[in-house]
Amino acid sequence: MAEPDDRVASGYDTFFASWDKSPALRRIWRDHVTGPDYPQAFAHISFLPLAPLRALAAGLQLTTGEQLVDVGCGAGGPGLWVAVETGAVLVGVDLSPIAVDRANERAKDLNLSTRAAFRQGSFESTGLGTGFAHAAMTIDALQYAPDKRAAIAEFARIIRPGGRLCFVAFELDAERLEGLGVWEDAVGDYRPLLIEAGFDLISYEQIVGWEQSVEAGFGAVIEEQGLLSAQLGEEAGAAIALEAAITLQLRPYRGHVLAITERRSG
Repeated sequence: MAEPDDRVASGYDTFFASWDKSPALRRIWRDHVTGPDYPQAFAHISFLPLAPLRALAAGLQLTTGEQLVDVGCGAGGPGLWVAVETGAVLVGVDLSPIAVDRANERAKDLNLSTRAAFRQGSFESTGLGTGFAHAAMTIDALQYAPDKRAAIAEFARIIRPGGRLCFVAFELDAERLEGLGVWEDAVGDYRPLLIEAGFDLISYEQIVGWEQSVEAGFGAVIEEQGLLSAQLGEEAGAAIALEAAITLQLRPYRGHVLAITERRSG
């Protein structure tokens, strides 16, 4: 039997093998989630419009040539956008080897291969050295980490003192998820874990309109499941439709936050 991380990675592999082959999925995300101003060269499948991504990039306080790490990077879109905006050197880490391959292909297509590279790893074990990064980010992935305390501790290890951790993540409603075996380690507020791990909070704010975005985006996925399955393949189409249905039925999220933090010295 596969280990839990193997099963999760397998699901991501299935999706990332075909996600960029669906014009319908890109249209749904543009119309209901990211908005028309989000640059399609850096398209993603997170609930992240351009405005909070700009705020995250500014919060990282990176300068040209500094090292940025993006954990749970998926196909690399937001991390590559931040690297372009800030001049940083990017290392992306993801559990799925297919996502890593897609992200490296995208970096090559964008002529960013000399300062962006992607590798396999997890939140709890990035494989990067202590103090490796000037800053780190993660977009709509931390809520899936099976041990969020360990994930944030790993960020604290790889970010040098004074460096920034900025992320967008969903806060989970533990009561709605109790006993269901999904969205493990249902953290409803990341601030205590951040402070415990050695981060000072610069800001921690809800993203405006997140509930409407989730409702509209996933509602459209369900409505257009047939077309999505035709374009993505049956397995990947079924996977995203199932996530949409479960999310809309269970309503597991209590918030969607943009956090800007700084690694404490000493």
